[in-house]
Parts: sequence; C-alpha cells; structure tokens
Amino acid sequence: MFFTFKNYPIIIAHRGARSLAPENTLPAAQKSLDFGADAWEIDVQLTADGVPVVIHDETLSRTSDVQKKAAFSQRKPWLVYMFSLAELRTLDFGSWFAESDPFGQIAAGCLSEKDLHFGKLPVLLLKDALAFTRDMNFKINVEIKDLSGLPGDGAVVEKVLALVKASDMSDQVLISSFKYDYLWQSKSLCPEISTAVLTEIPRPDPVGLLRELDAQACHSLADIIRPVQISLLREKGFYVNIWTVNDPAAARAYAEAGATGIFTDFPQLLNRSIF
Repeated sequence: MFFTFKNYPIIIAHRGARSLAPENTLPAAQKSLDFGADAWEIDVQLTADGVPVVIHDETLSRTSDVQKKAAFSQRKPWLVYMFSLAELRTLDFGSWFAESDPFGQIAAGCLSEKDLHFGKLPVLLLKDALAFTRDMNFKINVEIKDLSGLPGDGAVVEKVLALVKASDMSDQVLISSFKYDYLWQSKSLCPEISTAVLTEIPRPDPVGLLRELDAQACHSLADIIRPVQISLLREKGFYVNIWTVNDPAAARAYAEAGATGIFTDFPQLLNRSIF
C-alpha cells in the first residue's frame, strides 16, 4: 500500500520540485528526492497514438517550445491529445523554465546558472517516471487527467495500470483523479493500488464518497477544508492530503489538524524538520 509511512504528514512534491526545475520532469523528481520529499506527484494524459505522457496542461504552449516550431504553427492551441509521441519528442520541455522563472527563484538568487543546465528535456513518459520512482525506492502520486470527450477517455486508466503492474510497484503508486469514474475503474481492475479522491469544492458527504469509490485518501484544495473535516475523515480511517501548501506555517497548521500529507512546490522549505 502507498501509505506505509512511519510519520505524518508526508511531503509530496507537486509535479516534482517545480520551483527548482521544469515541472513533470526527471530533474524535478530528482530535486524533490534530494530535498527529502516522501513522494512526487505527476499528471498523466495520452498522446494521439495512445501513449501515457506526463504533462499537466491540456495544451503544450506553457511547458514546451511548441510555439517556436514552424512545423506546428498551424496547430494552435497545440492540444496534447492531437500530437503523436514522435511529434512530442521533437519538443523541448526544459528551456521554458529558465525563460519564465515561474516561481521567481532565479530572480531571487536561489538558483544559479549551474542549477539551470537542464539541456533539452524530452517529454517524460509515464513508463520512465515509474522506472525512476522504482529505482530510487521513492513513491509517486499519478493523477490521471480528465479526458472526458477525448479519444483516450475509455483507455487511459487501463493503460496507466498496465504500466504500473509491469513495473511491479503497486505499493509505491497512488492513483488520483478529479474524474471519479477513473478511480472506480482503477479499483475494479487493480484493488491493491491505493486511490485518492481529488476535490476543489466542498463535498456534502466526503466520507460517503470515499466509501463509495473504495478510495483510501482525500486530496483536498487547501482553501476548502477545515480542521473538523480533517478530523472526521481521519476518524473514519481515511488519509487526508492537502494541496498546494507552500508556506511552512500553514503546513504546520494542517499537520496539527491531522493532515496526513502536504503537497508542495517547495520541498526545499517544507520537510520533516518543520513539523
């Protein structure tokens, strides 16, 4: 089971240590591991030819150099599901980080030139993200993006689970999604793999929802959950992981309320020593 930790709360690096490296890449995963995170979180969707890839947005414009590629100039808004794996492999998923400095860490002097030598980063395949996690004895939260209405909607869960099973690391993986049908399907196919309900709106009966889906955890947006709700879920035997928390004081407050996990963009700031 994913939740085999001795201490709580656990630190889950949101899309890797994305304040220090391009999100959803192996350098971000390595940095999260280096700074003592217990797990890292990634986002998975499918290419046009059905390959699970690690990309958060529906489009490629923010985290790749697709807009600079003349070959793709007529394909705006550059939707991920419209690109084959071969096409994605022509793109650079690393250089945008230094150019945009998304968390201001370069401007603040927290990252030097040597910290930014990522080179041209290829699109990350789920297969490779899992292999890294297994080889490093790490843990991973795989968020399956909602592909409702897209060609891969009916196949994405099965494809993700097939790779997890092939990697022989079911106890290192937590499956989460905003599309609850995916969680139900995951439990039906692989009951041994832990699942988590993602929510960004208050739920009238969170305990009933988790029981219905046979999920082990609730992943709640920080702004919508209160200590009494955390306590209730914990009393009923569920794990409660909060996203996204980048302030150490806030993280401590959630820990005191009973949260079992904290998603953060800053694993270099939020680690076991602050609790």
